[in-house]
Amino acid sequence: MCNSEVHNLLYSYIPVGLDEMDEVRLMNRVESKYVFSVRKLPDLLDHLSGSYKVLQIDNMRVFPYSTTYLDTPDLLFYMQHVRGNLNRHKIRYRRYESTGLSFLEIKKKTNKNRTIKWRIENRLNAIIPDEYAIAFIKKHVPYELPDLRTVLQSGFMRITLVGKEVKERITLDYNLSFSSTEGKSSGLPFLAIAELKREKYSGQSPFGIVMKTIGIQPGRFSKYCIGSALTVDMPRTNLLKPKLLLINKIEHEYLNSTGT
Repeated sequence: MCNSEVHNLLYSYIPVGLDEMDEVRLMNRVESKYVFSVRKLPDLLDHLSGSYKVLQIDNMRVFPYSTTYLDTPDLLFYMQHVRGNLNRHKIRYRRYESTGLSFLEIKKKTNKNRTIKWRIENRLNAIIPDEYAIAFIKKHVPYELPDLRTVLQSGFMRITLVGKEVKERITLDYNLSFSSTEGKSSGLPFLAIAELKREKYSGQSPFGIVMKTIGIQPGRFSKYCIGSALTVDMPRTNLLKPKLLLINKIEHEYLNSTGT
């Protein structure tokens, strides 16, 4: 994928600022994820330009993010995710590299398949959260969490789109990298992840219609679980085998499309 092609396409979009983003924060939402070759990203952006605006901050439309995931010694959150449990949680620190802002975020997947998100501005200065962060976590996670610690770090580039006529937000992530606390790293430069975020399921999403038209189907995908499986000796990775096979298939497609 040519980065200049993506940037040129993005500058054909109407920009939206952070103030307008408040209208589509969608902290209680439904989500649909799509995983595909990054080579398809320019074509996708071309299809979506009539229906979406793009987030712009200081003339930037593509933003670097870094994420630090926390878990318990027995990997409670990882196990909840690989088993597909509902009413599960994820705790992470997310840093917006372009602004330097850092947030502690808690995400809950409910038994009605909705995602609820809470966050506070907070910075991880060590491998464990501070007292303010621990109080915030206790408020939103309904069970004891002994010895929360850093497990995985990830980085990626993100494009954020906002619907012109529909209340929804699209995030497009690519150039993913992962590193464990032991120093093992892995990258997925051939992969892109799109996420459709909206108040409720509806067949009226322009993004969903375009994805169906170009043959990309929604499915489950966790950066935390996949990154952990690639960099850490994790349990129950057999449950992730279908996703790991999909990653291998997309890599093969990417290499063939570039002639490598």
